Amino acid sequence: MLRIAIQSKGRLHDDTVALLAEADIKITESKRTLLAKAKGYPLESLFLRDDDIPQTVFDGIADLGVVGLNELKEKGYDVDIVRSLGFGGCRLSLAIPKGEDYTDVSWFEGKKIATSYPKILQQFLEEKGIHASIHVITGSVEISTSIGIADAIFDIVSSGSTLVSNNLKEVEVVLHSEAVLIGNKSLSEEKKALLDGLLFRLEAVKQSEGKKYVLLNAPNESIEAITKILPGMKSPTVMPLAEAGWSSVHTVLDGDRFWEIVAQLRAVGAQGILVIPIEKMIL
Repeated sequence: MLRIAIQSKGRLHDDTVALLAEADIKITESKRTLLAKAKGYPLESLFLRDDDIPQTVFDGIADLGVVGLNELKEKGYDVDIVRSLGFGGCRLSLAIPKGEDYTDVSWFEGKKIATSYPKILQQFLEEKGIHASIHVITGSVEISTSIGIADAIFDIVSSGSTLVSNNLKEVEVVLHSEAVLIGNKSLSEEKKALLDGLLFRLEAVKQSEGKKYVLLNAPNESIEAITKILPGMKSPTVMPLAEAGWSSVHTVLDGDRFWEIVAQLRAVGAQGILVIPIEKMIL
């Protein structure tokens, strides 16, 4: 059985549980649950603080973990990054008071910077040849400049609204982060096989994201024009209908271009267009 460490609460927790559920792996949990067996796969989940997950996987207490790349880089434990998961996106950035003039990173020379990520910040400053004082703070980093603790901050940025509300502006992006699946480097062959099975399921779910299965009817003289429009995985499926001179065309479309493509299809004679959501897609 595989053991996976998951954030005990928060966005990464919710997104991880939802992703596993889409892969038909159901985790039953309660407020007091620390370890829960999953249904649908030989997997159990260990619920932890996000900053404890890298060490837990490194020590082999958990075989796998889901954690933000920012936390993994800050902790520095030697584990495998098995897969990026496509959620929990954010960035680690330097921000300064809005009224300050900024040209380049030399602005930080001799300044005091507040952060919860001192290792990542120190590495960045060394790479840029900047000497600054790092003030480590565990919470509410964004208020550090307004109360005089620091001249600038280095913190997680998602939408940027928190910076704006604290009269700050983002000036340097140091790290783009998202949730990653990490693994212990010494998994047994049995657990590696289980991991492969898990990845197969996750890949099928991720491949289907934003995709729509489209069926349409069209006169045969329009099929060539329709197939040129459709960007299917390989090529669309074309099947004759009972009515002579007509065919049914099946394909998969990306959701972000759906309406654009449907308009083009209608213009060349497509009718009876049916759209079906895709739950999983195995290539």
